Formats: sequence, C-alpha cells, structure tokens
Amino acid sequence: MPSSPQVSCTVKARQRLRLLSLSGRWVSIPMLSYMKGRNSGKRCIGLALGSGSARGWAHIGVIQALAEMGIEPDVVAGSSVGAFIGASYASNQIDNLEKWACTLSWREILNYIDLSVLGGGFIHGEKLLEVARNYVQFDTIEAMPRRFAAVATDLHSGQEVWFQDGPVLDAVRASVALPGVFTPFRMHERWLVDGGLSNPVPVSVCRAMGADVVIAVNLNGDIVGKHLRHDDRPEQNAAEVHEQHALALWDRVSAQLKNSLHEHKEILLSRLFGENADSPGLLDVLASSINIMQDRITRARMAGDPPDIILAPRLSHMGLMEFDQARLAIEEGRACVARMQPALEHLLKV
Repeated sequence: MPSSPQVSCTVKARQRLRLLSLSGRWVSIPMLSYMKGRNSGKRCIGLALGSGSARGWAHIGVIQALAEMGIEPDVVAGSSVGAFIGASYASNQIDNLEKWACTLSWREILNYIDLSVLGGGFIHGEKLLEVARNYVQFDTIEAMPRRFAAVATDLHSGQEVWFQDGPVLDAVRASVALPGVFTPFRMHERWLVDGGLSNPVPVSVCRAMGADVVIAVNLNGDIVGKHLRHDDRPEQNAAEVHEQHALALWDRVSAQLKNSLHEHKEILLSRLFGENADSPGLLDVLASSINIMQDRITRARMAGDPPDIILAPRLSHMGLMEFDQARLAIEEGRACVARMQPALEHLLKV
C-alpha cells in the first residue's frame, strides 16, 4: 500500500539526514530530526534564505510576495540574516518585522551596537538579540508553527552546524556571527560563526528536512566588486541627500567608535575606514572579501545541489551594513518574485 505524502516526506528526510551525517559533511547541535505532519497532500515546499547582511531585508519582500501568490513554504532554512528573517517568518511575525525595519534610521541602529573591539569582532550582538526577541515569539525551534533550521559554521573544523531544535535566539545569534563584525558565539564547547561561510544559501538543509521543491533566495549573485562605500545610489531629492550627508555611514560609525575608545583612536579609525577616499580601510577590505567568498561558495554549493527556483534580488548597490535601507530591499524582494512568477506558477501549479 503506498505511503501517505506526509509519511513519505518524513522517511525521505530521515534517509537524507543519515546519509549526510555519515558523509561527515556537517554536524548538528543537537543532532535531531523533527518532522511535523502536514495537513495536505501537496508537495513539501522548502524556502532557503541566503546570507547577505543588510540585503537580507529583501527576504521579507520575497516571503510576502510568495504568500500573495498562495505559496506558503512548509520548511524554512536560513543562513546569517536569512536565519533571523526565517525565524521571524516561522513565528508568524514577518509583518511586524517589516513595520519595524522600515522605520529604522542610522541613529537607532547605532543604539543597538555594543562594541567589543578586543572580543573577536567589533559588536557583541547582545542588544541585537534583544531586538530579535520581539520578532521571534517562541523560545524553542520545535515549538514554532513552521519547520525551521538555522545554519552556522564551526570556527575550528569549518563544518556546517544545523540548528533544528533548541533555543531559537541562540541559533540566530550563531548564524549571524559575521567574522570580524560580530563576536563568535560559544555553544557546547564550540565557537560558532556565520553560516554564510559554509552554506550561504542552505538548499541542502531544506532537502534534508524533506522538501520536494526548494525555492532559494540568493543575495550574493551580483555583489563581487562592491563594498561598503559607494556613490551609485538612485537620485534623491535635496532633503534626502542632505540627511544622508549629515548622517553619512562612516561619520556615524566613526563617531560611535570615538565615543567608545579612549586610546589610539585616531590611528585605529584611520585603519578601519581608510586613510583617504582612495585607500580601503579594514572594514572595506573585510566586506569585499566576504562578498567574493560568499559568491564563490554559493556558486559551488548550488551547482552540486541546485534549487528548483532561484530568486535573486538585485541589490549590489546596497552596502553590507546599510540596515536603514529596508524599504528599498523589501521592494526589490517583491520585484524579484514578480520577475520569476511564470516559473513559480509553472513549477507549483498555483
């Protein structure tokens, strides 16, 4: 007698998890496959949300546009910022997150920065976790109404770490620990960093959790050669230009650092942000290097385990830390779904 769709989905996921575990390609903390039953006989849809720092706001627009098409993923997996957005979605809080993100200014963002220059990264991330708590309404992953996993990277071994149960905020904090920016996260005697280092767009995680169809959101497709400072934004009115000049990113971050550092601050700042406009600073080099790395890893991973649909928001003009540009990113997330609507409708028969 044929197995039911939900039983089939569960068995497939367990088989894949055993195979991946034996291959040694990744480890999970803790290693537990949980498979919640589904009420319909439709194919299991997975959504893989990629890394990309501030560009990750585009995930909100993607999720909302898919919902308007009648596409509700059964499985969500995220790396880095994709883990944060994915956790909010799995908690049914994505609309509230959008409202907050679209009101963010750089003055507010700076209030969430708790500096840690000597702690393996410039930002502790504890204040950001408090913010995340408002938009992730469940304490544990297994309590969420939608299946969810976050990806981090073991700093010692380089292995992927898949969080499929346990505290949600710990999983998110580990996944967003961008090297050099956020301090690594310690858990179970291991130091964990950004999931984008090992699996920037976690298609394989969705497959292992039982997804028959995977929609991947790749934020890294057109970012090589771009870094934190740029001058190619769309034209803006005089008031907006004046406000952005008055609150220029580097001036704001420099001011924050100057208030927090008491020794050798001028030397440190010049090295962080560059001696002049033609000389890249430490963060410029770091951002460009991460862009190159994530693009190459994404290409390699998706060549070996391609998704069924790739959604690629065009956000190369957005800097790594421009979290005050949420509205622009969300709109582009919606636009990339509109560009791929015929393919989505054909694949999913919606």
